[in-house]
Amino acid sequence: MENPLEYFAELSDPRVEGRSDHLLEEVLLITIAAVLSGADSWNEIEDYGKAKREWLGSFLHLPGGIPSHDTFNRVFSLLDPAELETCFLNWVSAIAQMTAGEVVAIDGKSLRGTREGGKKTLVHMVSAWANSNNLVLGQQRVDEKSNEITAIPKLLKVLELSGTIVTIDAMGCQKSIAQQILDKEADYILAVKENQLHLLEDIRDSFKMLPPETTVEDIDCGHGRVETRRCSVLGDLSLVDQAADWPGLQSLVRIEAERFHKATGKTEHEIRYYISSLRPQATRINSAIRQHWGIENKLHWVLDVAFREDTSRKRAGNAAQNFSRITRIALNLLKQNKSSKLGIKGKRLKAGWDNDYLLHLLGIQL
Repeated sequence: MENPLEYFAELSDPRVEGRSDHLLEEVLLITIAAVLSGADSWNEIEDYGKAKREWLGSFLHLPGGIPSHDTFNRVFSLLDPAELETCFLNWVSAIAQMTAGEVVAIDGKSLRGTREGGKKTLVHMVSAWANSNNLVLGQQRVDEKSNEITAIPKLLKVLELSGTIVTIDAMGCQKSIAQQILDKEADYILAVKENQLHLLEDIRDSFKMLPPETTVEDIDCGHGRVETRRCSVLGDLSLVDQAADWPGLQSLVRIEAERFHKATGKTEHEIRYYISSLRPQATRINSAIRQHWGIENKLHWVLDVAFREDTSRKRAGNAAQNFSRITRIALNLLKQNKSSKLGIKGKRLKAGWDNDYLLHLLGIQL
């Protein structure tokens, strides 16, 4: 794994020149090392630095010693999020090896701890997750008084997506977004709900009136339930009034899911609909839709459970947005490391105990 810090060398220092006791690159390195080792707050990062002071001093200058928790907070609240994201994207581009048909799931997540008392707003981030690579490819903050519809195009603009299949929930089911994905030489699968009511009704009518061209069914047993999924795909768009207005549209998709809960004996039924630029191939489309949920299970869930992101109270300036990128750098490093079969929590513990393992994660050779 390449050392991510090499890609952050050009990051602008927002502090007053000549009045900083700590080097920016060392503040970043200590933060990433601390987060890899289990730290989740500014105080914990300071505690980590002090505990590892002698070891860190063997390869860092530390002109002002270990920064205080206030210093870490101040630096990350001042850093330009756009610059930090550009550095992150350059690093990911260097380590990612996207294969043809890679599913890139795009979805949003709120940082619940960022809501200030008496206010309704909180930081909401939209992330792109490469399922096979197990990598966060990039992220974009949703502007206040806006929603994911405005953030998704900004994220798509900076991603390298050639040959991939981009999956997005109903919020991203927009003609302009479909076109942007095609312009990136990728395919799309977009969930359709009531926000595109006429399209949804046309898809429902299509499946009532026309026989599916291809269907696949699978059964999944686990977590105390038995789930049967049937994916049906239509290539006949004749009953979709505005089919020609949707760029590259080739397939209508229906997912019928039946879940039997062993503990209660209850059965749940659900039907979901999608549109896709892929040809009507049920097996391929069904697989891509199932992989979309990797962003929930492998990214959002891990960030909440392993990194306690939802309990974070980082609110000053750009701190929450920038620290979320640090956690994603740490997650990418941990996910890509194959030298240990431990889970994310176990790897973080090992990084805190084993300096050599931490250096290996960081791609640093002393």
